[in-house]
Amino acid sequence: PVPADSGNEVAEAARYLVGVGRADCTGPVAQVPLMGYANPDQVGRGLLSRLYSRAFIVADPKDSKRVVFVSADIGMVSQKVRLEVLKQLQSKYGELYRQDNVILSGTHTHSGPGGYFQYTLFWITSKGLIQPALNSTVNGIVKSIEIAHENMKRGRLFINRGTVENSQINRSPFAYLENPESERRRYSSNTDKEMLVLKMVDEDGHELGLISWFAVHPVSMNNSNHLVNSDNVGYASYLFEQEKNKGMLPGEGSFVAAFASSNLGDVSPNTRGPFCVNTGESCDNPQSSCPVGGAAMCMAKGPGSDMFESTRIIGQNIFLKAKELYEKASQEVTGPLSSAHQWVNMSDVSVELNATHTVKTCKPALGHSFAAGTIDGVGAFNFTQGSVEGDPFWDQIRDQLLGEPSNETKACHQPKPILFSTGEMTWPHPWHPDIVDVQIAAIGSLAILAVPGEFTTMSGRRLREAVKSEFDSHGTPGMNVVIAGLCNVYTHYITTYEEYQVQRYEAASTIYGPHTLSAYIQLYRGLAKAIALNATQDLPRGPEPPLFNVTGLTLLPSLSAERAPAGKTFGDVLEEVRPEYREREVAEVTFVGANPRNSAENATVHNFLMVERYSNISSSWRAVLNDASWDTRFYWSKGSRGQSNVTIEWHIPAGTEPGTYRLRYFGHYKKKVSLFRTATVPFEGSSSAFQITAP
Repeated sequence: PVPADSGNEVAEAARYLVGVGRADCTGPVAQVPLMGYANPDQVGRGLLSRLYSRAFIVADPKDSKRVVFVSADIGMVSQKVRLEVLKQLQSKYGELYRQDNVILSGTHTHSGPGGYFQYTLFWITSKGLIQPALNSTVNGIVKSIEIAHENMKRGRLFINRGTVENSQINRSPFAYLENPESERRRYSSNTDKEMLVLKMVDEDGHELGLISWFAVHPVSMNNSNHLVNSDNVGYASYLFEQEKNKGMLPGEGSFVAAFASSNLGDVSPNTRGPFCVNTGESCDNPQSSCPVGGAAMCMAKGPGSDMFESTRIIGQNIFLKAKELYEKASQEVTGPLSSAHQWVNMSDVSVELNATHTVKTCKPALGHSFAAGTIDGVGAFNFTQGSVEGDPFWDQIRDQLLGEPSNETKACHQPKPILFSTGEMTWPHPWHPDIVDVQIAAIGSLAILAVPGEFTTMSGRRLREAVKSEFDSHGTPGMNVVIAGLCNVYTHYITTYEEYQVQRYEAASTIYGPHTLSAYIQLYRGLAKAIALNATQDLPRGPEPPLFNVTGLTLLPSLSAERAPAGKTFGDVLEEVRPEYREREVAEVTFVGANPRNSAENATVHNFLMVERYSNISSSWRAVLNDASWDTRFYWSKGSRGQSNVTIEWHIPAGTEPGTYRLRYFGHYKKKVSLFRTATVPFEGSSSAFQITAP
């Protein structure tokens, strides 16, 4: 095979076709468990910021070669989401967008709706399969790709990299220290501080968008939060897009800025580190345990005075570095496009460690420390919850849980003590995937490794280094290799063999056993070699993953008819705003409300609130903020007998123009029209006008 050209084409050929798109993928913001901390009490009760899917397409003007990268504000991409998205793309575009050239990556926010998974383990804390959450995720991703597809224009790409300070800590430093000293000495830190930015402009130099890859957990919002939002990286996207789309409401405008995940497995944004909630002392010890109350009391603190402020501080740090790298980006990306993808049965991979020694991966299983959680969110699975008693679904699951792991699985996972032998649990569907995607897309000198989970800092370093040396040794030197996290299917964590030995949370959640990383390194090397030698068509496809029909299983309460209190109607004000506010104060109004799920299930795009300012010139109200703004908060609280309230807050930022304002609410309520039928009725409400006075 002919080696790929190493970037010596004429400048004209270096021009790509580039398209960017953004679409809402928020879904239901009430009653749905939030995905990430596995805390069944953490259900949605409102909205802080909208969730978006951001899509980027790069195509070769001379042939049909394309690469699609999507970063969506969701916890992770599930196999069900990926398979459904590809099904829709195939029916719209035929063979243009395929398994090999479409990368779907989740930002890993822990404050988005769950319930879009086909494997049983993920149903436990997200009340089964939640069709509206699945639909909004799939439709949002597809729509963002459609918008990018329709906006393709000749463009150029530039790459830049730099160091982000004061934005992360390693949350398992004692596991990191298990890695060989000779290896640790090569790095200045126990986290990857490097950010890589890909800048996109059209041929006239007009700005189109950017992708930033940086390793940090979006867990500045902790597990006490009930408002749907995109966390620190989402706030960075918001700041960048607001700056570039001047005069537009949040979520509008053509410039798209994605802050994508990377090897964030052991990386926390809670930079003050772990403290005992009850006594205030540090719990930075190998067990992350407190003298009083044990591990349940050990929680990491962010840099701010509360989780909202911490989210903004970390998000702003990331934004400012990305902006600097974006503005200075001068290294142009040139060269051919290619992509490689395989399905692999990860429970049965043989890895050649050296000429004489071969090891194997294992059937999936979770260790005891998985249930302990992390300093970012303690204690996941609490099966003593009263609400699961007596439910036949849960009873059968509990009986399944008592099934003992086989001796083979126990031996394979050593030294992990197995809590859930998920690879041997198949009721009512398999609990964990066996068939996993491995994928690389190359845009000229940039190689994006789409990984199906959370690689730790050192795991990511080893993977990048192995892939880079593979490219080097096959005639494609100088590749920029970046890891895109939480792609295509979720398989929890990937630690190094050495980190695995001490079985902290990340190791207990390395589900295919101690040699998981070695297996991935072998597989991604194979993909890189195929790309470098222009032989991707010869890669075996591998075993296709199953698509289960899991639509019927949900514990989400059904939507029933709603009522307003006596003498009131939906949208009436219950608690009015004050007549006057200053900047940095909070304007607040409470309405007779209705379940926000009605709106998500009734309209593809719904905005719950507006902040409007009165214009004396036009004698009319003008929208200044919508519900995608990080300065507004939308709270829903359920009362009894079909009644509920909605409270809207506007945290008035410094520099707000003085004048006359009001807060508006837009909802839908369910109304009984006959014995068996309800109709969904739109309504709105408005606060009184209030003044914002000069400081």
